[in-house]
Amino acid sequence: MPHRTADELAAGMAEVRRAPAAVGTVEMIVRRPAPDEREVLAEGHLTPADGLVGDDWLARGNRKTPDGSADPQQQLTLMGARVVDLLAGGDRAAWPLAGDQLYVDLDLSVANLPAGTRLAVGTAVIEVTEPPHTGCAKFSARFGSEALRLANSPEGRSLRLRGLNARVTQPGVVRAGDAVRRL
Repeated sequence: MPHRTADELAAGMAEVRRAPAAVGTVEMIVRRPAPDEREVLAEGHLTPADGLVGDDWLARGNRKTPDGSADPQQQLTLMGARVVDLLAGGDRAAWPLAGDQLYVDLDLSVANLPAGTRLAVGTAVIEVTEPPHTGCAKFSARFGSEALRLANSPEGRSLRLRGLNARVTQPGVVRAGDAVRRL
């Protein structure tokens, strides 16, 4: 997949900023059963213990926690559908490469969804958590250094172009096409 140039990314930002603020849509659900594996789901089950059931979040752990265990504040990741579509050049099949579980058409900015905000996603409820979700070497390899630079810039972090971390507070089912809304 060709990487977007800085000019192409800048040209697409107006569309990214048009994402709805209060009620959006779940565009894609992706489970990661093992490192570098992706399964696009029509329906996913979210639980406070597992996050997205069948995802390797819990087993994978987190190198930043003292004991290497999974960080419950980083149980689930959401990425803006308009952002990933821009990065993927409109190739929806490339979206799962970003490595997130939920791709939503919603304004994920810090101003719109500060930490502690609860979202209804299908029949589940999730809570936006504080740890930032930032781009890494894998993100750069998949979408390019300009995408990484934009995502990690002050503006990119404020808009949460790389997405956000969340935790499940109420179990439920989420389906592609479901509404996602602030509570």
